[in-house]
Formats: sequence, structure tokens, C-alpha cells
Amino acid sequence: MANFINVILPIPLERHFTYSISGEEALILRQGMRVAVPFGKSKIYTGLISKVHQTPPEVYEAKEIHQVLDDTPIVTQIQLRHWQWIADYYMCTLGEVVRSALPGAFLLESETLVLRNMEVTVDELELGDNEFLVFEALQHQSVLKVHEVAAIVDRKNVMPILHRLLEKNIIKLKEEVYEQYKPKLVRYVRLGNEFTSDLALEKLLETLKRAPKQSQVVLSLFQLQGNTMKPISIADLEKFSGSSSAIIKALVDKGILEEYFIRKDRVNYDNTEENLETKDLNEYQEKALEDISQAFEDKKVTLLKGVTSSGKTEVYVKLIDACIAKNKQVLYLLPEIALTTQLISRLQEYFGENIAVYHSKYTVQERVEAWNNVLHDKQKAQIVIGARSALFLPFQNLGLVIVDEEHESSFKQFDPAPRYHARDAAIVLGKFHDADVLLGSATPSIESYYNVQLGKYGYTEINRRFGNVLMPDMELVDIKEAQRKRKMKGHFSERLLEEVTQCLDTGEQIILFQNRRGYAPILECLTCGHTPQCPNCDVSLTYHQYRKQIRCHYCGHHAALPESCQACGSPDLDTKGFGTEQIEEEVRKLFPEAKVGRMDLDTTRGKHAYEKIITAFERQEMDILIGTQMLTKGLDFRHVSLVGVMNADALLNFPDYRAHERSFQLLTQVSGRAGRTKKRGKVIIQSYNPYHQILKQVTTSDYEAMFNEQLYEREQYRYPPTNRIIKITFKHKNFNILNEAADWFCGALKNNFGGTVLGPEYPPVARIRNQYLKHLLVKIGKKESLATTKNNIRRIEKSFNAISMYRSVRVIYNVDHI
Repeated sequence: MANFINVILPIPLERHFTYSISGEEALILRQGMRVAVPFGKSKIYTGLISKVHQTPPEVYEAKEIHQVLDDTPIVTQIQLRHWQWIADYYMCTLGEVVRSALPGAFLLESETLVLRNMEVTVDELELGDNEFLVFEALQHQSVLKVHEVAAIVDRKNVMPILHRLLEKNIIKLKEEVYEQYKPKLVRYVRLGNEFTSDLALEKLLETLKRAPKQSQVVLSLFQLQGNTMKPISIADLEKFSGSSSAIIKALVDKGILEEYFIRKDRVNYDNTEENLETKDLNEYQEKALEDISQAFEDKKVTLLKGVTSSGKTEVYVKLIDACIAKNKQVLYLLPEIALTTQLISRLQEYFGENIAVYHSKYTVQERVEAWNNVLHDKQKAQIVIGARSALFLPFQNLGLVIVDEEHESSFKQFDPAPRYHARDAAIVLGKFHDADVLLGSATPSIESYYNVQLGKYGYTEINRRFGNVLMPDMELVDIKEAQRKRKMKGHFSERLLEEVTQCLDTGEQIILFQNRRGYAPILECLTCGHTPQCPNCDVSLTYHQYRKQIRCHYCGHHAALPESCQACGSPDLDTKGFGTEQIEEEVRKLFPEAKVGRMDLDTTRGKHAYEKIITAFERQEMDILIGTQMLTKGLDFRHVSLVGVMNADALLNFPDYRAHERSFQLLTQVSGRAGRTKKRGKVIIQSYNPYHQILKQVTTSDYEAMFNEQLYEREQYRYPPTNRIIKITFKHKNFNILNEAADWFCGALKNNFGGTVLGPEYPPVARIRNQYLKHLLVKIGKKESLATTKNNIRRIEKSFNAISMYRSVRVIYNVDHI
């Protein structure tokens, strides 16, 4: 009887594909293993087996698989169930979830290889210039990839050249699957077997008398071996003996030293000290821990609301400790990679090498190692700390999920699909594993707090800062009034300057918060009013003084700073608005003695950039740190006594129903960085409208008032948490086709759906990367079924795609849009 497998391919197609396998393969292949399979005319993809069966496909003849890539499954059954849930809930395909979830090294893809045909004699005079360049390269290199050919001939489209060479039978093409992951092998050395006895070693040193450097290497190796039983790496031997790799190589060639390799993990924590005991909790933390344990017994997701610096991490540590004691795994999710730096060092003190880290700044190789450690439930992966992608790991016995700073919008993925919310997906993952789930925040999201009010979630709070440190003293400064009275220096009010000066005099640190990077968002001609626009997006270019560039923050387009207006030729150009770069420049002028740092997307592009800035600030190598919202997220700086918010209005006046909630969260969080030890911190918030309701609620830390006000407004206008929202975005390069398509889809929706459909409407930035955008908002009430609405939308999409003119319009779904 014939055997078949269903395969999930990492491409955005709804269905699985069936391939035929032999009887022997049917015995070894299981769900969750990878196979390389042919797809289309010449492509080879990595597929994930979802089912082994004996039912042939009805519509097409099943192709044979190309090769088996795994001996054992690399994906668990629970993972596949969870990924299917993500695909169904967030209206995307399982293939898109697989592409997002698996490390890139697991998703092998074919690359066309160009090989020289050795059986043919070539007359070089018959070849064109570009053809000769490719032929010459193949004489030095046996194999070339297509992109390497493009680099050699300096042309983007090299297919015509390759076709001509194929016709002349000079080259062959081959599709090959490449395994991207290579284990890290470290080179070690030991003395050759015949020199291990004392007598043999003595004779050896006698013969090496004329080669003192080689003799020194052998003696050093002997010393190192005497001190430790560990293997000795070539790098260590070089360092200890003060010699070079050439001398060691000469000894290896002579057979005196023996070289061998040991596979080593790329991510290691050198922690030779004993692990610390977990700290004793104060009475408020103890009470919170009791409440959480009680809620966990009732199988409830639990929300911990603790004011900034209340010691939530110590409560987490106790819960992690209890979970590890039961030999279960822990997932600790954070919104930003920046936070992992501080948290790892804190948790390492308690749990040593039990910690694995997983996020996008890690290399492909490092992520594969973390994946394998979690899959095999290794000791070093009992606690997994990571950003949102960590919830895709192959947990074997997950016991606890902690989502820290659960209110953060960074937990939502916007592009590409799946557009999932890591907090919500983590709750479902916890349910699949029967694990406890804890959400923590000083300013919980309105959805989570609403679920507490409904009794769906357990709840506890800590209202006191650790060590009874007072909450920071907050002050609102009216910059409109200060400008009128000419009491501003650049973007600094008198009050803020006064406080900064005082802090610098007493040797304390300062954080200045401005939620916009770059120097200025607009460069304007003073003569004609022209501002440089991005050629690909409907947005003005941001001026970056550091690079002397104007840049688009949407598509990355950049140009050199113009010396005169591109419209009228006038040299009078001025900037409007301000970003972190401009604040940095002003601070350096106002306080030339102070050491100033900046933390935004421009300064944290490298793998260890976050770590360097945070560590430097912790060690007080900087006096003033200027930054965007990266600074607001749970970082713990002991010596910060002042936080300055440069302009609160930019947060408040934003066209989004969450603007006020976000402003409250951001301002409360950034304020929480001040005065985390004995001395009371100070926060100065500059605003043109200091009487705004949200600013008053921030200064009085009145979360309840903000929640009740926002909930009332959202009930009135049918927004979450009382209603569900699906945002549908249409994308196309042709403005007219996009309009027609969006109107057709909207009309069909309004006819089929009883709820509220808003739009189609252009977003504030209506063109990005030369693609026009239009949005539709579908609001689903409490009584309406979310699943039925999604099915209706999918049915309309099928009819929509049947219209040939609309087929090229991209339709993007964002469920629970935030």
C-alpha cells in the first residue's frame, strides 16, 4: 500500500501538501520532522510533517520527497496545536506561522548553483564579455550561486547571460538545499600519546632545546594540565605560553601535540560563583505571593499590579524557584531586548546556568542551539528569557509563564504575518501545557484589568515601593507660559534646568525622555515653505544631524542634507520639531562638563549595543541619558534621581483610541525610573497643556480614574475591551484600483455583517514604499460571534480574489488591532 505525508510549507498558502514516501520512510517519519520537498518546477523547500497516512491526494499526483532532514521531531505536538490556533485566530496561514516560529537555519531553501561543464572544450573568443567573466570565475571556483554571478558581472538580472551559457553547454545548473546551521567547534590540544610518560617528556624537552619557543609551549601545556582536568584550547595555550599559533601548528605537524575539536554552545554564561539564596520578601510581596498561589490553584491567569520599583522581580524569582523545584520549565517574556540584559544578570545570581536567552538579536546559530536545548529539556534551558518570539520554542514540560510589562504594545507583531499578540498567545500556550500564567505591570492594559473586573483573571497588587521608598515627586511645567515669558533655553524650561544643575552638583544621574529619534522631524525652507518628502512614502524626511542626512523612518530612504531648497534654491533652511539628537546637542552645550549618552534605535543597532549603553549608565560612566520609549521599560538604575519628559503633548495628541492609555503608561513608567533607592526622586513633565486630564492622573498615580474614564469612552464608541476589532488593510501601487477594491470589499462586508464597519479610510501616512494603503475597521460586539465574522470575511475575500482586477490587491488582517 502506498504511503503519504502531509507537509506544511513555510509559504502563505492555506492548505497542506501531500507527498509520497516509501514504506521504509513511513516507518521512520513522524509528525514534527522536517523533509526537503520539491515544489513548483524547480524549487526545493523545507516542509514540516503534519501527518503520516495512506490516503492519496484526489486532485494531483503526489511527488516524492527530496530528502529526510531529521532523525527525530524538532517540533512538538503541542507546538503544532498552538501554531494552528495562532493561524486561525489571527487570520493567517499555518505556513506563515511556521516561517516566523522556526529559526532561519531550520528553513532550508534551494539556491540555484552554477557549475562548469567539464566535458566541453570552450573557445573563449566566442564568448561575450560578461559570459567570459562568468566562465573565468568558474575556472577558479567550482561552484557559484546566482547572486555571486550578479556581483561578478555587476548586473541585477543575470538570467539572460546564464541562458546563453547554458545554450552553449558551457555551464550546468543545479538546485541544492543548504543546511545553514553549523555547530561551533573549538580547537583543543593535548600531548601526543607517546609523550605522556615522564621519561618520554624528558627526552622530548631535550630534543627541543634548540627550539626554546616550542619547548616553552610544551612546558606551558604540562603546567596547564597539572592545574586542571579540563581540556585546553589552543587560544588558552597561546595566551598562557605567550607564543603564536604558528609555533603550536609546527608542534602539531611534528606529532608532538595532538589537535582535536569539541562542540560547544555559542551562548554560555561564565558563572563560577555559588548561586545566591533568593531574597526574603517584605510583607506586601508575601501577601502578593499568597494571592498569586491561591489564584494558580483556581487555574486562573493572574495579574500582578505593582507600582514601579515595588520588587515584582523578587516575587517572580520565588515563583520560578518553586517551579524549577518541580523540574518544570519557565518562560519569562519581556517586551524589549534591552530589558534582557539587566534581567539576565539578576536572575543568574540566583539560578546560575539554568537560563537560556532567545531573541532576534541573536544569530541564527545561537537560536538553533537555544531551540535544541529547550527541545531536549536540558538543564541550561530550564528558564527561557526572551522577547515575543520565545513563545514558539519547543517546551517539553512548561510549568510557569511570566509576561512582564504585559501592557506593552511591543508584544504585538505588526509585520509580517502572523500579526499575533505575544501576551494573548502566551496565555493560550500556558493553557495547552496546563501551566500557570502570571501577567505583571505597574500600569496594566485596560483589557487585562477589565478581565480582572469580570472575574476571569486572578488579581493582586503591591502599592508600596521596596524598602518603603517614596514615589517620585511629580511636577508639571507649562512651556506655553514659559515661552511667552521667554524663560526657555532651547527646549528646556527654567525648572528643568535648575533641577538638572542640582543633580549634576550632587553627582546624581538624570534621564531625559523624548519619544522621537533623529534631530528634527521636518526640514523647512524659510523662503517658500517647502519640506523634503520621501519619494516612496507620504511623509516628510527626518533630519539626522549625526550622519548629515535626511531619512525616512518608514522605508529607510535617505539622502545627503541639502544645502539649499530643492524647490526655490534658497539657502535658508530651518528645522521644526525636535528629536533625541537635538536634545543631546542642547545638553552638551548647556552642560559641557556632563557625560552624555543617547539610547534610541540609531544607537542600539548592534548585537551588544543595548548592553553597552545600559552597563555604562549603571556604572555611572554617564551623567545624563537621553532616550526614547526604550528607557521606559522596567530598567532599574540605582542612581537616577531626576527624570525629565521633554514634551508630553506629542504622546497625547495622537490619532489613536489608545493614545491616552499609552500616554498614562509611558509617563508613569518613565517616572518610575527616578528615585529607586533611599532619596525621593523628582519628575518634571513639560507640556503646552498641563491641565490635561491624563497628566493630572499621572501626577497623582490614579490608575483607577484613568481606567474608568477610558472604559466609559470605549463602551460609548464600541472599542476594546467591550468590543473586538479586526482591522483590514488594502495595499496596492495603483491608487485607483486600491480605491475601487476597498469600496467593493467594504460594500460586501456591510451587506453580510450586522456589526459596525468603519471606512474605507486612508491612514495618516497613506503611502509607504510606493504602496497606497486603505483601512477598514470591523467592530464586533459582545453578542456577535468572532468566529462567524471571520468566516464571513474569508468568504468575501474568496469572491474578491475571483475578480481579476482586484487579485493583485494585498489584503492584510490585523485581529485585535492595537
